[in-house]
Amino acid sequence: MTKITLKSNIRKRVEKGHPWVYDNEIDKIEGEYSNGDIVDVLNPKGKFIGRGYINDNSTIRVRIMTRNPKEEINREFFERRIKRAWEYRKKVVDTSSCRVIYGEADEMPGIIVDKFNDYLSIQTLTYGIDQYKDIIVDILKEVIEPKGIFERNDNNVRELEGLEQSKGIIYGDFEPHTIISENGIKMHVDIENGQKTGYFLDQRENRLAIKDIVKDGEVLDCFSHTGPFAMHAAYFGAKKVTAVDISEHAIETAKENAKLNGLTDKIDFVCANVFDLLREYQEEGKQFDVVILDPPAFTKSAKKIKSAYKGYKEINLRGMKLVKPGGFLVTASCSHYMSKELFREMLLESARDARKTIREVEVKTQAKDHPYLWNYEESLYLKFFILNVL
Repeated sequence: MTKITLKSNIRKRVEKGHPWVYDNEIDKIEGEYSNGDIVDVLNPKGKFIGRGYINDNSTIRVRIMTRNPKEEINREFFERRIKRAWEYRKKVVDTSSCRVIYGEADEMPGIIVDKFNDYLSIQTLTYGIDQYKDIIVDILKEVIEPKGIFERNDNNVRELEGLEQSKGIIYGDFEPHTIISENGIKMHVDIENGQKTGYFLDQRENRLAIKDIVKDGEVLDCFSHTGPFAMHAAYFGAKKVTAVDISEHAIETAKENAKLNGLTDKIDFVCANVFDLLREYQEEGKQFDVVILDPPAFTKSAKKIKSAYKGYKEINLRGMKLVKPGGFLVTASCSHYMSKELFREMLLESARDARKTIREVEVKTQAKDHPYLWNYEESLYLKFFILNVL
């Protein structure tokens, strides 16, 4: 087997458990290989650190899958990993709809699997894991027993890995659309064309957290997408909800979700740029009991964190100004590079500039089916704050 020896000055990060080996961290490579092959990673003294797959197309040259030198990467390996991932979900979440596999956090780098009722949505985002896609699909059929599996490999990340994009049904015969139940609320899920795998399951527990603060209030839900936060606010007793998103398709789906739950009369839908609308509402002197900010990631790289910080600050500052005294700001960031500490710093700075005092009500992260692997910081990405604005 090909052996990858690490440079002495960086080996500790990988030895401590991080599953990524970057191309500039490799001292030497012994043996021939092709992209996607399994290789052994060694420290400078030749001691085994881990085993994973290699890809010259990626700056992340090796992704480690096991730390056990006796464990081979084969069908039995994936059976053990997938069964373990599924057993964990059955213990911690409602598995009618959930994330079944979360890449590195389940020690299967590069693969994402979400379950929506009886259907699975799968992404194989790296060259190495894509070589095992057929095996993984077979095991998922045995372990989860879905009625169908849809491939959502229409992701630019695959091209960086040297893979083509692809999308379509790979098992079963079904319409790639379903209606899931989340906290008692029905939501349309477009498995074929929805964002990522079809629906954002990671905020499920956080949407439940707004239950008490929205009752009898006026709520502004920004970056509403298909309306999950708006539906929860209306369902939990908000007097009126305004849901805003720039996507016409998302707004139309949100309207269908409101109709599905009998909430049409309680929610106003606005198709607009949130940045512009927040400014407009501020100029008009509008205020709300609760303002919800759940934007897409403003950055996916450390290089753009300054511009992302500026964007987060603008919406949060304006959001705070739109909150009635004693009301609540519900705010989130799904960018790993916007750390919890940096996000908190931005919120404090926004409050000072808005001349507001903020009190922490609740701080949460992603749902339990998106586990945080302590030796892999990148698996912790979602920051969720409920703040009392005075």
